[in-house]
Amino acid sequence: MVVGMQSDSSAVSVVPAPAALDDGRGSGRLGGVALMLGSGLSNQTGAAIAALAFPVIGPVGVVAVRQWVAAAVLGAVGRPRPARFTAAQWRPVLELALVFAGMNLSLYAAIERIGLGLAVTLEFLGPLTVALAGSRRRSDLVAAVAVAGSVAVLTRPTPSTDYVGIGLALLAAVCWGCYILLNRTVGTRLPGLEGSATAAAVSGALYLPVGAWVLWHQRPTLAALGCALAAGVLSSAVPFLADLMALRRVPAQFFGVFMSVNPVFAALVGLVVLGQHLDGLAWLAIAVIVGANTIVVSTTHRPTHRRSTPGVCSSSTPTPTPPPSTQL
Repeated sequence: MVVGMQSDSSAVSVVPAPAALDDGRGSGRLGGVALMLGSGLSNQTGAAIAALAFPVIGPVGVVAVRQWVAAAVLGAVGRPRPARFTAAQWRPVLELALVFAGMNLSLYAAIERIGLGLAVTLEFLGPLTVALAGSRRRSDLVAAVAVAGSVAVLTRPTPSTDYVGIGLALLAAVCWGCYILLNRTVGTRLPGLEGSATAAAVSGALYLPVGAWVLWHQRPTLAALGCALAAGVLSSAVPFLADLMALRRVPAQFFGVFMSVNPVFAALVGLVVLGQHLDGLAWLAIAVIVGANTIVVSTTHRPTHRRSTPGVCSSSTPTPTPPPSTQL
């Protein structure tokens, strides 16, 4: 969601990328849409492939591999220099590392219990809550009521309701909301992607003993390892890079609206890849949540100064942190 990409009000304006400025370049906008479509499908396909490895190494083993892939990708792109960080800079980085460690684990544990579509939809409440927080607009109030009703439908008691799985998905939502807020702080205290890269490295290090223990005691097959690695690439590396390139071609607000369809992607991929079926009420609830998120993002007030664009900035302005749609 775009809320995590808003620049701080005190930030120096930067020079936007030409493709984002020139509305006449249809090819640039079309390329951005293709990148966003690929990012969303890659993210959810990676999660579905990860689920195929759960019976062998469990969510913990898969998440450990994914965190290691994310740390490698962000380390190569961000090239952090943590030895130069101050205590004030380390604090939000370490908090972000803990969020990294918990966000994907709670989501994957939820996927194992309640399925991909429902887990991702409930997790999406995190960024939506951040967008709604503090709003006084009537349209946002209506959206919040609609979302609350949809959540009640998705979590309604049935003989097969898994409340532990629902709780894990909601925990993932809390982590995602914290991820957005912490990224804002990290982005104002550290240049470029150094903060996010360091947080990913710390998170990956936290999973070293856990992942090693799981992989030693649950002896993974080559197929399970392949699925875990594919999940790391498809759900971390590909969306991260695709989102950064997309934001050079489309406005950030359009990016946020388009990424609102991720729960639909998740439900469709869950159906096709994993054979997970949702009933009509669940599909309707997902559609309402997607619609509410689209309304909130598309009507959010934008700052008057120009938005920053990844990779194109003045010498005194840090490169933005990763877009929050990308769960590293």
